[in-house]
Amino acid sequence: MHPVFSSDNFQTICDQLGVSDPDLKLILDTYGYPPMWTRKNTFETLIHIILEQQVSLASALAALNKLRERIGKVTPENLLALTDEELKACYFSRQKTVYARALAEAIVSKRFSLKALQKLPDTEVRQSIVSLKGLGNWSADIYLMFVLNRLDIFPLGDLAAINALKEVKKLPAHTSKEDILPVTTLWQPHRTVATMILWHYYLSTRVKSYGKVEKVAGSLS
Repeated sequence: MHPVFSSDNFQTICDQLGVSDPDLKLILDTYGYPPMWTRKNTFETLIHIILEQQVSLASALAALNKLRERIGKVTPENLLALTDEELKACYFSRQKTVYARALAEAIVSKRFSLKALQKLPDTEVRQSIVSLKGLGNWSADIYLMFVLNRLDIFPLGDLAAINALKEVKKLPAHTSKEDILPVTTLWQPHRTVATMILWHYYLSTRVKSYGKVEKVAGSLS
């Protein structure tokens, strides 16, 4: 059994992190508990993750909604039935069209199984996801955190999480990712929930329409 967060333990873990880290406690005291961000284990979710790479949340969601309007249920078969021009009309870039088709083909050919990932340890889930064209460590982190609810993930490729950590810990702006990772060890084995507290801080201090935002995404890769 892999350690996960759920509605039963999420706020308790937040409280534990607040006890061990005064900076996280200040966020919780100021802004309250973060949302417990989760997503379903579906093809659509991975398409959403692809769309979120290196663009704003609004842009990614607009593209996903356009795709939903075009094909109804977002399945591998329905996506593969679209031409490149039709995907372009759904705001897919040329690169993301390639990635989305590769993912759909891997699922249709049974070379990749979302259901099988649920039973794998974190490292094997990561290996399976990054083996797909266009999906790297940031995508694997988001999948592990949001879909499988794995408890101890810190997404080093997420710009919002990194910037929030630097601000909260008063680190220099030029602090490298390699130097940031040791800072997160204080939060083990609950780094996923700590990251959600950081995202909560980031959104609370920057995004006026926070209540409408589903999640933070910002790939450094």
